[in-house]
Amino acid sequence: MKTVEKIAVRTGADQLVDWATRHLNGARIGLLTNPTGVNVQFRSTVDVCADLTSVKLAALYACEHGIRGERQAGVLFEDETDSRLGIPVFSLYGKNKKPTADMLEHVDAVLFDIQDLGVRFYTYMTTMLYMMEACAKASKTFVLLDRPNPLGGNVCEGGMLVPGFESMVGGFAVPFRTGLTLGEFAGYANAGLQPACDLRVVPLEGWSRDMEFPDTGLPWIMPSPNMPTMDTVRVYTGNCLFEGTNLSEGRGTTQPFEVVGAPWVDGAELSREMNRSGLPGVHFHPVTFTPMFSKHQGSLCGGVQTFVTDKNTYKSLESGLTLLHTITRMYPDRFEWIAPFKEGRKHFIDYLTGSDLVRTSISQESGLAGIVQRWSQEAEAWKRDREPFLLYGKGKRQA
Repeated sequence: MKTVEKIAVRTGADQLVDWATRHLNGARIGLLTNPTGVNVQFRSTVDVCADLTSVKLAALYACEHGIRGERQAGVLFEDETDSRLGIPVFSLYGKNKKPTADMLEHVDAVLFDIQDLGVRFYTYMTTMLYMMEACAKASKTFVLLDRPNPLGGNVCEGGMLVPGFESMVGGFAVPFRTGLTLGEFAGYANAGLQPACDLRVVPLEGWSRDMEFPDTGLPWIMPSPNMPTMDTVRVYTGNCLFEGTNLSEGRGTTQPFEVVGAPWVDGAELSREMNRSGLPGVHFHPVTFTPMFSKHQGSLCGGVQTFVTDKNTYKSLESGLTLLHTITRMYPDRFEWIAPFKEGRKHFIDYLTGSDLVRTSISQESGLAGIVQRWSQEAEAWKRDREPFLLYGKGKRQA
């Protein structure tokens, strides 16, 4: 069986066969996964679970983008039957975002194996939280097969989600960039659940907090259709804010989140303004692009491309906030926030950012500085709060 050379890290999925034999013998299991759920031999966790003789795979659960990554962002879908295994695939991105009691009726434990980004509004974290809550209520075991945080585990970026702003793009009071693996986040979240779930984490082997994804030797499989490379991951935390605006965040191009613009943006002028801001570790370059789908489909857009020149000093969130501030100042008559999707709901930018602070103050002269200062303080406080839940010591490579 083919394997990846120079593997430095073993994921929870790489330990699944032995772990399940020891801890789940005779259990009926469900599996929540997507295309990133593969082991070092490029075998899908679905196939590994189906072949286990010690347990019975009874159900699959699919989150945003589908069990095999076949759906674009925001596309809802309903339950179906897996054509090869003949078992139900329950949708957690349709009429139900949270698992129902019926979905868990025929399983004893639910396994979770998805590559996350360590960013609050990437919906897999919220889906995991919802499944943990459902397992707690139904007295089911929840097993997290841990995977690396692709940006490492040392850097965090604020600010905290404010109670009352919970949604699918932010289900828990954590900052934008958590600096945690999903296994660590699960422990943190479980401590606040009432009731707590029966949580088991199959930890990483060989991962340390200073490792980014390329250091692991693991294959990069797109976690979603618009997350093709580590360049995308690196700018996502800040540039995803443009999902809440009438500018294109690059969906429908080959460089989603790396390019931002609109038909009415002068990319050369915008890039000059951004490069004058003196942000560390980043350069903004003028660009034109035509989205093939999503906002401004088929229209020529002007804008900027974000180039990270020094990953150690670059701050994605501050960079994205500065770009947003600059555009609101340069184009006050053209810039708009995406309106609430339904009456009584908040603006989407409020859900993305976890409060109304950005929407109400980012265009003001002092607004940007105030947000950056406040969120920097929240990030430092968060680093202290998360310490009891760290599974992998800071800067210490795990054996």
